Amino acid sequence: MPDRTRFAIAPYAFADALALERELGVSHVLAQVLMRRGLGDPAAARAFLAAEEAHPPAAFAGMDAAVELIAQHVAAGSRITVHGDYDVDGVCSTAVLVRSLRRLGARPDWFLPSRLDDGYGLSAATVERLAARGTRLLITVDCAITAVEEVAAARAAGLDVVVTDHHSSRADGRLPDAPIVHPGVCGYPCAELCATAVAAKLAEALEAGRTRSEEDGDLDLVGLATVADCVPLRGENRRLVRAGLRALAGTTKPGLRALMRVAEADPGALDARVLGFRLAPRINAAGRLHRADAGLELMLTEDPGRAAEIAAELDSANAERRDVETRIRFEAESQAAELADRPALVLAGEGWHPGVIGIVASRIADRYHRPTVMIALDGARGHGSGRSIPAFDLLAGLHACSGHLVRHGGHRAAAGLEIDQAELPSFRAAFEHHAASVLSPHDLVPEERVDAIVGGDALGLELAEELERLAPFGIGNPAVSLMLPATVLTDPVAMGEGKHLRFRVHGGGSHSRAVAFGAPRLPVPAGEPADASFRLECDNYNGAVSPRLVLRRARPCEPDPPVVRGEPENYVEGVLAEIGRAAWPPPPAPAVTAGVRTRLDRRGLGIAGTLADVTATREGVLVVCADVARRLPSLGRRLGGFSVCSWLALEREPGLARAHAHVVALDPPAHAHQDLLLAHGPGGAFAHLAWGEPELRFAHRINQHEFGLRASLAALYRTLRGRDGGAGEELEAVLRGDAEHPRSPALAGRLLGVLEELGLVRLDRERFAVEVPAGERTALERSAAFRACERRREDAERYLSRATARAA
Repeated sequence: MPDRTRFAIAPYAFADALALERELGVSHVLAQVLMRRGLGDPAAARAFLAAEEAHPPAAFAGMDAAVELIAQHVAAGSRITVHGDYDVDGVCSTAVLVRSLRRLGARPDWFLPSRLDDGYGLSAATVERLAARGTRLLITVDCAITAVEEVAAARAAGLDVVVTDHHSSRADGRLPDAPIVHPGVCGYPCAELCATAVAAKLAEALEAGRTRSEEDGDLDLVGLATVADCVPLRGENRRLVRAGLRALAGTTKPGLRALMRVAEADPGALDARVLGFRLAPRINAAGRLHRADAGLELMLTEDPGRAAEIAAELDSANAERRDVETRIRFEAESQAAELADRPALVLAGEGWHPGVIGIVASRIADRYHRPTVMIALDGARGHGSGRSIPAFDLLAGLHACSGHLVRHGGHRAAAGLEIDQAELPSFRAAFEHHAASVLSPHDLVPEERVDAIVGGDALGLELAEELERLAPFGIGNPAVSLMLPATVLTDPVAMGEGKHLRFRVHGGGSHSRAVAFGAPRLPVPAGEPADASFRLECDNYNGAVSPRLVLRRARPCEPDPPVVRGEPENYVEGVLAEIGRAAWPPPPAPAVTAGVRTRLDRRGLGIAGTLADVTATREGVLVVCADVARRLPSLGRRLGGFSVCSWLALEREPGLARAHAHVVALDPPAHAHQDLLLAHGPGGAFAHLAWGEPELRFAHRINQHEFGLRASLAALYRTLRGRDGGAGEELEAVLRGDAEHPRSPALAGRLLGVLEELGLVRLDRERFAVEVPAGERTALERSAAFRACERRREDAERYLSRATARAA
């Protein structure tokens, strides 16, 4: 299917970004990212980059009650059962609490439900089973905030219960009648903790005052689960993942070390992607296809040999999971293709594995940009898993259709359900109807979020390392997306058996190497201007670290056309307006009050990146160049959304700049008085020096062409004399020149003015006609207009010769 993705580039206040850049000592690129992520306040940005937010366990309202109850049962030697879940967060939170209870002297057991046999969460059948085997204290982790009836049944059976969870509570607001440790329910400052972090906070409170060794710490499990459970990586979660990555690098847990070996994850090069795409899937595989107990045993074992065996089993289960996923995905894709025009997708199939459909639902939702529910049918009953898009609250959608469901629960972005097969058509219709009522056509078009617009010259190792300050990346803090406007992709070469591509990126006079994963070909024609977004990363290969671009999206340039300012509406009017206008001395620059137009030197840093960046602020941009007619075809094909005028037009109408917060000098000014025009504007505005060596050469050529009149006068006079003058459209055509030597209206007016002044032509302004009387050869220097043009040309040559193409 064609890529319908649009680039979403939020505007930002350029002055605030500049202040942030200077206050924090960061690059303009990082300042853009911070601004677009709502971190424009220097204090907030500094705190985010530091990632040191931490809160004590006491910040949970009700923590004391939970600790007191657990301590009573530990002291009494009661049988304590930790009830977890079958995913990474459920397994890790169970391990954290079991390890803590053991350190306190208890001998806890645990129960992890089977996805196939027990379903999600605490069930009445499990309560009966635990009561029968003698459990006296049931501690739930990663579940039971909605299990009001089940907790009541447990208490009726003589069990005390402590509920720890992080999922959404019931729509009716009812909570279990038991001590609760839940970041959202208990008013914890970081309401988005994962279940393992909640369990770790409870463990910390239980062990308060007890000396804990380094081996007692479970930050490695907290970091792994925080990434794997896709909670937002904001606030305290950022600190927990950073600390977790450090703990994982040096972990003494045999299970985690064995897991990293089978996943080929270098402990010294761990990041959130490694946790999310290498370690977590292997732990999840056991719970998806079989039982999650193997994952829990891996976390708890102290035997390196046993750890190696379990890790190998999980690796094998993950390979099996991939095979099952591929088969289901092919079948689901076939259904989705037929329903792609609908606002939501409900796909169902016999024989689909309930443990894998969530992964497939995520892939379908990403590809079609529709909320997607996958239902694995087994006889009269079906188990479903759903994934959503940013604009759609999936859990609210299931609430709206709850009359067709046996049970459901989850989050805004991911949820699960159980359904009778007979209700499937009604559920599909209700779910699609609800989606249609809350989603607009705009919501169903995928967006590629852009964090910063950059020039190709900035894409070095220094920037790649600086952007790592924003890590860890994941939900709520996605990897940085950099746009290269009007770039060119070339030299594509297939790699990875044709599944991936490497190529080169050209922009801003620089070249970078790039890769496209999962793309057998370039998404745009090679060599054609394109707007492309990339992830910039540090590539560590054979001990050498270098910058590498990873392609996200690319689309052919389709800019809004620039608006031309200060040029005559028609050619003839422009010609007549120039005749008699003094070329020298230039008009005085307007008076400039203090504090207007901050000058920013971006010479040699790439025109496209500079211009696209300031245009994206939506604060008003005027581009000033040496010759609009020659610049516009190339400029307008690649960039847009701004106004453009020539230096001569700005010289005649300084007010052109007043309405624009940004004036971008695409070509250098050719005179000192033009340079002064850059300062003319409203307070708080900016002047950007953006030219490079090519633009400097272009300005020299335009100056010679526009004011070095000798050759042009001879050519025009010969043509007019050969035609015995001319009038109207015929004269206009002569004055315009040809494709190889075009003449602007201003140049044509200067030429006619000199010829008229020397008596070589007689100009009838009313009819726009010229006559060529018989005459003798004459010196061009007799014309004051010619001499003025020569003085201007010579002055410009001297001024441009002193100009530089790079910032000092």
